Amino acid sequence: MIDPAQPQDSPDSKALRKPQGPLRTGWTTGACATASTKAALTALITGTFPDPVSIRLPGGQEPAFALALEALGDGWAKAGIIKDAGDDPDVTHGATVISQVRLLPNGHGIQFKAGDGVGTVTKPGLPLAIGEPAINPVPRTMMVGEVEALMTTHGLEADVEITISIPGGQEMAQKTWNPRLGIIGGLSVLGTTGIVHPFSCAAWIHSIHRGIDVARAMGIKHVLGATGSTSEKAAQQLYNLPDQALLDMGDFAGGLLKYMRQHPVERLTIAGGFAKMSKLAQGALDLHSSRSKIDNSFMKSIFYDDILTSNMIDRIQNANTALEILEISKEIRFDIATPIAELALKTAQATLRDADVSVDIIITDRKGEILARAR
Repeated sequence: MIDPAQPQDSPDSKALRKPQGPLRTGWTTGACATASTKAALTALITGTFPDPVSIRLPGGQEPAFALALEALGDGWAKAGIIKDAGDDPDVTHGATVISQVRLLPNGHGIQFKAGDGVGTVTKPGLPLAIGEPAINPVPRTMMVGEVEALMTTHGLEADVEITISIPGGQEMAQKTWNPRLGIIGGLSVLGTTGIVHPFSCAAWIHSIHRGIDVARAMGIKHVLGATGSTSEKAAQQLYNLPDQALLDMGDFAGGLLKYMRQHPVERLTIAGGFAKMSKLAQGALDLHSSRSKIDNSFMKSIFYDDILTSNMIDRIQNANTALEILEISKEIRFDIATPIAELALKTAQATLRDADVSVDIIITDRKGEILARAR
């Protein structure tokens, strides 16, 4: 899962515009929580906060983090680090990730708690049990490693309570996919490498997979993957689907279909605008404008030859957008959306292969009106 802000660059697009030039990497909430935990526990044991504090990431890197908050009390300590997400459009960029630690009686082990702004798992299908704080497995492993190493160095047993807080996280979480995934009350503490790679396709696809997992665990039989908010709303209303059935597919039709091939749900609807679904009809599985293009010759082949004048052929061949071609089809009262939907359906079915999934396609216009359906 990721925590991206999701501005809409068009009425039916969830794509975020990637800046030109080299992009700066950043640190995950999991890395920041680990560094805060190490700093707080060091101060609790020794009375001094290490600043900066260094940690070891799963890939062997050893970054150092400056502390933004320090507090030491009777039997507890806490430290905070301001998250730097680099050039990634991450809603948690600039948030303060705080860890408060206290020692527990022998035999209690290492325990995690959700503080202010960190969510709690309320639905099955995630890699955490219901009722657990939304601190993902890899960040937990990173924190456990640092805690065990510190306690061993000082001849102590690793019996520690770790409470992670992200002030303002409950409001930030409304801009993420957490509410749909059943993570209530705040953000997730995330990361598998500790490093944020800007505009990571892998992170987005990972979130689609978790959405499928949650739907399957909840017994949801019909799920919806849409390219954007306009088509999503239209299809959700058509089928009266709950929010938990909505998968934030965006441009990653392939990421959704390939995972569902191995983890089937009884019924899948794919919804999108005419341009995105035209790319799917062409066989593209990544629908982003930088990674797939409309083939004007392919679009021309959809029309019946006897209804096109030489002028219209020239206009189609030189059209700058799929919407221009759609407008030409309207001029001559030719329904191009339906054959596009049918071809998009064939692409989806071919990608699903023999998976036991019934799939249908919905194409909407920019106002959310349904142009075509195929099933």
